[in-house]
Order: sequence, then structure tokens, then C-alpha cells
Amino acid sequence: MKLVYVSETFAVSPQLEPSDMRELADADFRVVICNRPDGEEPNQPDVASMREAAEAAGLAFHHIPVSGGELPPVAVKAFGKVREEADGKVLAFCRTGTRSITLDALANVENETADDRINSAKRAGYDLSGLRDRLSE
Repeated sequence: MKLVYVSETFAVSPQLEPSDMRELADADFRVVICNRPDGEEPNQPDVASMREAAEAAGLAFHHIPVSGGELPPVAVKAFGKVREEADGKVLAFCRTGTRSITLDALANVENETADDRINSAKRAGYDLSGLRDRLSE
């Protein structure tokens, strides 16, 4: 499992497995957000098995699927709401982590400037500079 911390309370990851949920709970995460649609790739764990494993480990699980480069406002709003209401550390995952960190940057829960969000993503290994205009809205 590869976790990339964006802040003290938020991390992103590539695809997780149900067996990773206990380790996340042990690392003091409280919320997991899956940003992948079911069946996006062969052999990808389905959302039901991920939710079951997360809840068995005591984690809240949210499914906010987005496809490819589509980041609709409804998904950004839902992501932001989960982040705002989270009681503890949040981990979001997708195929590579890019959609998850992008949703977080767009939701801007921490009220940072576009440059701050781009720089946070860069430190985490993600390039969001192409979204500067959208992040500045």
C-alpha cells in the first residue's frame, strides 16, 4: 500500500485492496473515499467488498466515483462535504491517486490559494498546474 500524505489529515493512494483497511485503521485513518467507478479495470476490487472491509475495520467509507478527466461539480461538492465532516484522518484513492488529489484541490476544504494547492500536490508527486485557472475560480 502506497500512501502519499498531502497534509497531516489527508492522504491519497493508488488502488487499495480490502486487506488494506485494517492497516489504515491502525494508522489512525477514520474515513476512506473511493473515487473509482466499479469495473473500471479487470481485477479491481468492487466497491461492495471495499466498503465491507472498511466498515469491518471501523472506517467510514464513501464512494464518489469519477471517470477519467471528468470532475463534475456534484462530485467536488460531495468530496468536500466528506472532508469537512470527517472526524479524523481521511484517505482517498483511485487508480493512481490523481483524481483523488484533484478532487481535494478543487473542493479546497482548507481554504488555500490555487498556488498553495498546486504546491501541496507537487510535494505529494502530482502535477495540478494545468488546473490553475479552475483552482483560481
